Amino acid sequence: MADRADQAIVPVLPGDVSTVSAARDVLAGRGTRRGLLRILPFLGPAFVASVAYIDPGNFATNIQGGAEFGYRLVWVVLASNLIAMLVQTLSAKLGIATGQNLAEVCRDQFPRSMVWGMWLLMEVVAMATDLAEFLGAAIGFNLLLGIPLLAAAFLTGVVTLVILALERRGFRPLEAVITSLVGVIAVCYVVETILDRPAWLAIGQSIRHPALGGTEAVLLAVGILGATVMPHVIFLHSALTQGRIVTQNAEQARRLFKFELLDVVIAMSLAGLVNAAMLVMAASTFWAHGLTKIATIEQAHRTLVPLLGGASSVVFAISLLASGLSSSTVGTMAGQVIMQGFLHFKVSIWIRRIVTMIPAIAAVAVGLDPTRTLVVSQVVLSFGLPFALIPLVLFTRRRDLMGSLTNARLTTAAAVAVTGFIVALNLFLVYQALHGG
Repeated sequence: MADRADQAIVPVLPGDVSTVSAARDVLAGRGTRRGLLRILPFLGPAFVASVAYIDPGNFATNIQGGAEFGYRLVWVVLASNLIAMLVQTLSAKLGIATGQNLAEVCRDQFPRSMVWGMWLLMEVVAMATDLAEFLGAAIGFNLLLGIPLLAAAFLTGVVTLVILALERRGFRPLEAVITSLVGVIAVCYVVETILDRPAWLAIGQSIRHPALGGTEAVLLAVGILGATVMPHVIFLHSALTQGRIVTQNAEQARRLFKFELLDVVIAMSLAGLVNAAMLVMAASTFWAHGLTKIATIEQAHRTLVPLLGGASSVVFAISLLASGLSSSTVGTMAGQVIMQGFLHFKVSIWIRRIVTMIPAIAAVAVGLDPTRTLVVSQVVLSFGLPFALIPLVLFTRRRDLMGSLTNARLTTAAAVAVTGFIVALNLFLVYQALHGG
């Protein structure tokens, strides 16, 4: 690993001054911060990345799982979350160790033809991701405000542009807004959990004695696990850490990584609990009342009213809106990182946002079913996953790139096993989708 002191210092923007200063003091052993105040400057990147794990696609999958199989698949959600922690930790570590994001390292290490191919594939993945997340936010506005879906789509575009404008002030203001939206989703599901009064003993039984039972349950579990890792957020997380805090030597880099590891554990644990709460809500309302065939997000929203009252459906719509807005913003950021990293070419993030809005607005305008479109977009993501996971594992095990942050053998073994498992699951999902399974 090159000495980070030799690298160009990343400009510190107005919104980042206090955060960067506090972080440098902690890494250098200066300052009087203790406890949470000591950790706070380092929290943020993983919270932005965690949005991909609680996006509108997760709403559809978790609601279907809870409605059809009750509490049986809670353990699947929690196992998926552990996998997410490992993958996002490797991504964050790559950015810290190399001072580059995953796309930039790919550009430096792979043949030019392969780089162009990966860029094209990842652009398709980024657009599919943005399509799903943009539609999720539009559905949220539609359910909450009662406005037509097309008008809701345009409103989504305006709001995400406003959020993205915060990037001009630095990383911290944007991190704060995204983290706040994640907090809104979490609070909404705390409220939902209180309202639906789940069967805690059944939840504990699922965790203590993991089981599936039946082909349909296996297929849905594969869907939950196979959608665990989103390729765009692997690229993005490495970009979020690559120049956020510039370290002066290998020892500071190791300290920084420990703090970022804590960031990942906290953020991904929160995302995991939200996902579990989604499934539990569906189990304790729809499944418990024999409503096992909840086909769309809109249907789930309507059904909550007679079961739990109007307040519950409003809370559900707010959580979906927060999920869609935050994940759509993050998807646009990821697309920017992918283009700049692979091609060393940058366009205005405003232009990128407007261009990537077009497929989603077109899908709404021609009357495509939003929930079905969400599902199809997840299949597209499956094709791109190996091209993010495999390079990540290959690079983080190389001492010439990672220096003192090179993976331990056990970490590499776990990463290889997880990568093989997830890729196999996603290939299976693609096969099922193409053959109508």
